[in-house]
Amino acid sequence: MTEFDAKVLEYFPGKVVRKDLTSLMKKGANVPTYVLEYLLGMYCATDDEDAIEIGLEKIRRILSENYVRPDQSEYVKSKIKENGQHTIIDKITVIFDEREDKYVAHFTNLRLDPFEVPSDLVVHNEKLLVGGIWCIVKIEYIGLNADDEDREEFEEDIFGNQKRKKKIKKKKSKYDSPFIISSLKPIQMPNLDLDDIKEARAFFTRDEWIDLLLRSAGYEPNELSQKEKFHYLLRFVPFTQKNYNLVELGPRGTGKSHVYSELSPYSILMSSGTTTVSNMFYNMSSRRVGLVGNWDCIAFDEVAGITQASGDMVQIMKNYMANGSFARGADSISSDASIAFEGNTFRSVADMMRTTNLFEPFPVAFNNDSAFFDRIHAYLPGWETPKLRSALFTTGYGLISDCFSEFCHAMRKYDFTNSFSAFFTLNKRFNTRDTIAVGRTFSGLAKLIHPNERMTKEEVREILEYAIECRRRVKEQLRKMTPGEFSDVDLGYIDDETGEEIIVELPEVSGGTLIRQGFEKPGYVYGVGRSVTNVLGIYRLENKLVSGTGTFSFRNVEGLARAPKSVRDSITAAFNYFGENAERIIAGSYEEFDYSLYFNDLQNRGVSDGISVAEVVGLFSGLANRPVMPSLVICGRVVMSGSMMPITTELDEIFVTVANAGAKKIMLPAESKEKYELLKADLKEEIEVIFYTSPLDAAKKALRVD
Repeated sequence: MTEFDAKVLEYFPGKVVRKDLTSLMKKGANVPTYVLEYLLGMYCATDDEDAIEIGLEKIRRILSENYVRPDQSEYVKSKIKENGQHTIIDKITVIFDEREDKYVAHFTNLRLDPFEVPSDLVVHNEKLLVGGIWCIVKIEYIGLNADDEDREEFEEDIFGNQKRKKKIKKKKSKYDSPFIISSLKPIQMPNLDLDDIKEARAFFTRDEWIDLLLRSAGYEPNELSQKEKFHYLLRFVPFTQKNYNLVELGPRGTGKSHVYSELSPYSILMSSGTTTVSNMFYNMSSRRVGLVGNWDCIAFDEVAGITQASGDMVQIMKNYMANGSFARGADSISSDASIAFEGNTFRSVADMMRTTNLFEPFPVAFNNDSAFFDRIHAYLPGWETPKLRSALFTTGYGLISDCFSEFCHAMRKYDFTNSFSAFFTLNKRFNTRDTIAVGRTFSGLAKLIHPNERMTKEEVREILEYAIECRRRVKEQLRKMTPGEFSDVDLGYIDDETGEEIIVELPEVSGGTLIRQGFEKPGYVYGVGRSVTNVLGIYRLENKLVSGTGTFSFRNVEGLARAPKSVRDSITAAFNYFGENAERIIAGSYEEFDYSLYFNDLQNRGVSDGISVAEVVGLFSGLANRPVMPSLVICGRVVMSGSMMPITTELDEIFVTVANAGAKKIMLPAESKEKYELLKADLKEEIEVIFYTSPLDAAKKALRVD
């Protein structure tokens, strides 16, 4: 036993378990971790190997005799009948049958016909109605004939003599059963002294306490970097923080959903990815609050599977994620359940950053809704967490899952949102939602790591920087979706002692860009324009020349096979303008060559008819065999008459889009100067602007020729 394990046993007697025992026992029984550890905490919370072995044997016997396997249902029913009663371990779900006016119990593994349960049992265990809970249940056998007879009701006359009033017929029900539940105990700790936890925290260093939390979830902290430890801790924040909205997207096999299905009886994992308004929020017929009123955390697994969400569902979800309330009928209902969205990425981060955004795995109905994603408080980068392997599972001691979950549940009533304000101030880039998001992430992590709220300045700084990073990851994707609305992404903080401003950077932002740095090949040029689907996009036009007779044919064009007529006309207009003006820049005849084009939609936004000036420049570049200046994007449209159309898209949206793509320069029509002067200073500093008066002027400036 290590010194750290001995310390854990000393300060948490009866509340810890060796985590490898959980893995060992789980192989024999398919029950949630907190169910097994409830039993392990009762019989194996010791360092005595002999006592542990005796405890394990007792747990095996309990699971063998009381845990119900589906294939043993008939045997268990027989035991209940022959013995008159029997105690089982199973998951119970209760529904309310309004036609029969009865609460009806269903067992997950025990194949019993649904039968009526008393109201008081349901009232004291409301989670039975929403998703069900694992319980230790004593079931009695009473038979079907015990109450079958008709009974007579009597009244007394004034002399005290009984007089038969009427004969009462027993009402038959389809839920009549020879079985009844005589007692039920949810598998969770009845109470937790939070003060004891806080006092024990003082005997552990910051790093030791983090390691204990991770071991309590079954992870081995010695296999994780400090950043990875924080990623794992962030998964716990929905348990400790009310109304917290978390997204984790990453590769398969990183254990994203494990904590929500195994660690806490206060959490429910929606493995299908879908639910209904009635189930999630409020059932109008039964007048009962749904999942949000009965769980601390609701996790949606495989977000890509959320394909049936109605518009009503999405709107109510957005309202709830914004302020923790929703309206159903004439009522406004509040709740404090947190929501976590889990999903897999199927492309590299760099690829998603170049072409779309990091919310790509969400269904289309969500992916273009910036208002929905603005409600997300933190984005956990699943690609930075390690793939699960045997070494990541600890063999040391940690809190039993139920103790850990009760600790998280108890900490929800505290608020550490402003605890960092003693040392730091958020910079001016924050809006209201950014402030709320960072505050809640900071609060949740601080409550986990420092439940007594005793933190040094540097400990506060570490948590604050991580919280800002998680929110900035959301803001960066919002800027890609709606550049004009979400341009302020340089989130950071000010050290109140020194006055220094620190901007928190993202590791993935410094990766590859759509627009290559340095010179491209002659004939290659980048354009920015609004697509036929009305989305701003970046395009690379690759023009190539071969000996010929000055022919431009769409048979030699790739990327426009099904393009609308307006797009094909814009390319034709560009070629016509090029042919009429070629000799004004380049000596020789353009008719010595034939021309081909690859129209490359870099972001899969759909083709655009608004980048024909860029095509003019590309044709001149190819004919001159001279590359355009590096990191340049051209904006503008020429039509058949040779004139240019005004730019209708807001310049701030254009500037943010090209900056995200990696551009350093942009060419704009001279008529855009007035709009340019109204731009924010930071956008002007980020992108150099070059104005042109005509497509010919644009070509001269892009090629640096007189």
